[in-house]
Amino acid sequence: MNSSPATTSDAALATSDVVAEMIDTDRQIAALQARQLALLGRAGAIAAEQTARIPISAQREREMPLRSIAAEIGAALRRSDRGMQNRIHEATTVLAQFPSTVQSLREGRIDIAHLRVIGEAGSRLTDPQTRAIFEQAALVVAERETAGRAKPIITMLAHRIDPVPSADRHATAAAGRRVWVRDLDDGMAEVVALLPAPLAHGIRDRVTQYARTLLEQANSGDDHDSAPADTRTMDQRRADVFTDLLLTGHASAAESDGTLCETDAIVARIQVTVPAAALAGREVPASLQGHGPIDAGSARHYASVATAWDRLFLDTATGSIQDTDRYRPSRAQRRLLRGRDEHCRFPGCRAAVWVCDIDHTIDFARGGPTRPCNLAHLCKRHHTLKHHTAWSVEQRPDGMLVWTSPTGRVYSDIPQRVLEFSAATRSGAPPPF
Repeated sequence: MNSSPATTSDAALATSDVVAEMIDTDRQIAALQARQLALLGRAGAIAAEQTARIPISAQREREMPLRSIAAEIGAALRRSDRGMQNRIHEATTVLAQFPSTVQSLREGRIDIAHLRVIGEAGSRLTDPQTRAIFEQAALVVAERETAGRAKPIITMLAHRIDPVPSADRHATAAAGRRVWVRDLDDGMAEVVALLPAPLAHGIRDRVTQYARTLLEQANSGDDHDSAPADTRTMDQRRADVFTDLLLTGHASAAESDGTLCETDAIVARIQVTVPAAALAGREVPASLQGHGPIDAGSARHYASVATAWDRLFLDTATGSIQDTDRYRPSRAQRRLLRGRDEHCRFPGCRAAVWVCDIDHTIDFARGGPTRPCNLAHLCKRHHTLKHHTAWSVEQRPDGMLVWTSPTGRVYSDIPQRVLEFSAATRSGAPPPF
């Protein structure tokens, strides 16, 4: 039975009240978290003042003021004094290095997760002026996006601004690659691998493709009565595929090619966006979708061995993707949309384009054209939400999607590169190309 207009209106009004209360509560929580940071910073200042009175030669005694105040706060809050000491140190650092970020938290424009993302990404920047430029650019992103979506953009901004060559950082980090096992309870253990990000994302994508293939084969089998139903979750299938490949699979690509038809092989997919300057030899970072920056040397390697790659033309005034260099429209449109969207375009969603549908913003049946200005990637969850609820969406010429909720609230979703460009130009950071 359909709801009456009055009932629908009442429900929308009630939902709107809940949303308004949640927004107000979230702002209050953010303000309290900023106040907590300030108090922890004050505790650190008290400890530093007491430490300054102790001779430098008395190293052990100089540790005691901070330990003592951390122990007292920890005891009062029923927290570990060691953990409290770390929190005092972190608060002191963020208050000194990122004051605008703390102020944004105090005013409820970001939450504590955003602050942590900015603090972690900006910790590499030692020059105060460089760090201030980064902070302003990062806040442009953080005040518009979820912490999860903001992290790769903000990390990329830090890499672009950082004077230390990204290749040097990557080489140092890659030297620490390793595999280890962590024992757990109930006869379980974790196998953990520390790898370059493109390889790690490629491994997960390949395992996921195998898991989906197994599910499709189970669902399409003819003898459903005799075969037991496969009730494994996708995570369980991934784990089983991972185990089978490592324990019984081939150790090299050459051996695999010798036993498996190339057309039947499942290969990993990753999306790397490489600035033209990086392809020309400059050490500017590229971007791995879903992760963030990678060094230019690795990006050039992946470009050199890729079976196909697409050139994207950007609007130098806004940073938005305008076109690709391929002639066939349908394929070019898909390439352009993959480069522009990178993930589902519902606010806050990070589902990769590979698992999304390309949706007509204005339905094709209602005259909506099949052009990039009317197309966007939506995961199945949010594609369904758009078509079967009162949510609506409008697409702007620059690729921004403006979503309107059933209660009338408006949420904008800006393409990642446009947002990154805006953040860079507003703060004085280098442009992202």
